[in-house]
Amino acid sequence: MTVVHPNQRVAVLVDSQNLYHSAHSLYSRNIDYSGLLEEAVRGRELTRAIAYVIRADSPEEESFFEALIDIGFETKIKEIKTFGDGSKKADWDVGMSLDAVTLAPHVDTVVLCTGDGDFSRLCSHLRHQGVRVEVMALGPSTADELVEATDSFVDMTDHEETFLL
Repeated sequence: MTVVHPNQRVAVLVDSQNLYHSAHSLYSRNIDYSGLLEEAVRGRELTRAIAYVIRADSPEEESFFEALIDIGFETKIKEIKTFGDGSKKADWDVGMSLDAVTLAPHVDTVVLCTGDGDFSRLCSHLRHQGVRVEVMALGPSTADELVEATDSFVDMTDHEETFLL
């Protein structure tokens, strides 16, 4: 499906960690999640908007999670894991992928907000199922294979005023 129309049912899935680290490393700025959601939906019918976030025990994170909910996102929160050697890890790749596959029969379009190339196989799978796949990310930190696997790629660096705070 390549046509965009107002009756299209859209799911927006946001890899918050990926966008956060990209925005900070490229611009030392934050993502404007309100602008992100508005541009992802683009006047179509929003079915679900999910922001995948990591709880890292930072003082401002609870207000960030609440702000996401106020904007219109459902938040899925994962605790950061600290290993014996002091290293930390937390990611939502599997959770986002499972949600996308589960939502696919109920939507026309899935908008993935991430630059992570690990999602390229997911894009191919969804497209094979007849779902339009759009990716929104900061171009310089987006994997080429992800861009190639989508129906549409929005480089958020082209519209900093909309996507960055």
